[in-house]
Amino acid sequence: MEKKTVVSALAALAQETRLDVFRLLVQAGSEGLSAGAIGDTLEIPSATLSFHLKELKNAGLVRCERAGRSRIYSPDFAAVGALLGFLTANCCRGVGDA
Repeated sequence: MEKKTVVSALAALAQETRLDVFRLLVQAGSEGLSAGAIGDTLEIPSATLSFHLKELKNAGLVRCERAGRSRIYSPDFAAVGALLGFLTANCCRGVGDA
C-alpha cells in the first residue's frame, strides 16, 4: 500500500462523523446499509451524509453498489486489511531497543 493512500484513508477517518459512519458499516458487514438507513441510524441529514460517504469512498474505505433506486454502502475489508498491514508492518521487531 502506498503511503499516499494510507494518509488519505487516515485523514478520512480523522473526522468524527466519518468515523461513526465507517464503524456502523463495519458492524453491518459486507451486506452493507443503504444511505437512508445510515442517516436514520446516526441522525445525519442526507446532504451531510452524502458528503461524508463520498469522502470515505474516495479514500477507498467503502464501496457503493446500486440496488434498485438505493445505493448500498459497505466497508472495503480488503482495503482495511491493507491499511492495518501497512500500519503494523515490522511490528515488535525491537527497533530502538537498547
